[in-house]
Amino acid sequence: MNILFVYFIPSGGVETLNRHRSAALKKKNIHCHFLYYSKERELVNNHDGPTFITNNDNEIKIILKEGNYSAIIITSDYSGLPRFRKLGYKGKIILEIQGLGSQIIARSELKKAIPLVTAFGDGILSSKTPHIMQILDDFSLSFPKFIFNNCFDMSKFSYKLTPNKLTPKKNHLILAWIGRIEDNKNWKEFLEIGYNLINGYNSNIKLYMFEDNSLSNPIERQRFQRLIKTLNLEKSLTIYSNIPNDKMAYYYSIIGNSGGFLCSTSKVEGFGYAIVEAMSCRCPVLTTDSDGVKNSIIHNQTGKFYSIGNTIEAVKEAKELMENVQLRDHIISTALDHVKVHFSPDKYSQQFIKMLERVGTNHKG
Repeated sequence: MNILFVYFIPSGGVETLNRHRSAALKKKNIHCHFLYYSKERELVNNHDGPTFITNNDNEIKIILKEGNYSAIIITSDYSGLPRFRKLGYKGKIILEIQGLGSQIIARSELKKAIPLVTAFGDGILSSKTPHIMQILDDFSLSFPKFIFNNCFDMSKFSYKLTPNKLTPKKNHLILAWIGRIEDNKNWKEFLEIGYNLINGYNSNIKLYMFEDNSLSNPIERQRFQRLIKTLNLEKSLTIYSNIPNDKMAYYYSIIGNSGGFLCSTSKVEGFGYAIVEAMSCRCPVLTTDSDGVKNSIIHNQTGKFYSIGNTIEAVKEAKELMENVQLRDHIISTALDHVKVHFSPDKYSQQFIKMLERVGTNHKG
């Protein structure tokens, strides 16, 4: 059985999800193909399946004809449902929701999406993102909805021994941030937290920011560069752009080994793959309660929360995460167990197959 997954660009959490579910579903004799409409950078991580990049109707028609797809999963692009029907696809189409921004925007987008799913699709799939689940419950849906956790394969992404060339100097605690230089990822708050910790706690702290520099707008980047200078962080900050995903396991491991942590400052997250990646590499996490992360973070069990906008609280929680060795070890250990249990690829495959069967696609594993 072939399934086509469709999304805008091969970047961010959806691209990570696609790679993990490709490996999971392959074990059940489901072959995943991927269509992205465009790419903003040369790097495309290995998906372990055919990966197409085009937004051309004629080229997509050929992909659909040659792929013989039992179902298509379109992520976020609800306008794609009528489009794929017009291009001649007659099989099952499921709209997948990952993210969609703030709760207000998500509600507005879903209100526009539902009539298109009703007319052209066969159901909606979402991860267990609380605000998305609530919005879907608020609407009276005439089609099936499927809610289950995204998957994460720890056998492919976990703690790594650090190559010497990547090892930081002794006594350098590393605070890391991952995202796009955009408002929702809240990069400003990370720089402020880092500034307060460097100047009021430990001057040897180093800040690592991992980003995709092809996905920020020029005005936001100017603000970013200005604030770095204003806070005098140039010597403490290292910016990494477009690191291949398989290399990130080394960086998460380095950050954890240094005694530091991953700091997620997002306003809203649909799932937060960077958080799960860090957890799997023994790198503890301090995060805002950005909704989707509730699936992975339990305060003082699998990570730490702080209230968005409250840098004083963030600094307090950060200090405890770095100083309280017993609590830190407990968080690291509990986080590993949590990822294994709740984001199991095998569990994801079983739920995915049940979804296919419910919409009328028979799977022979």
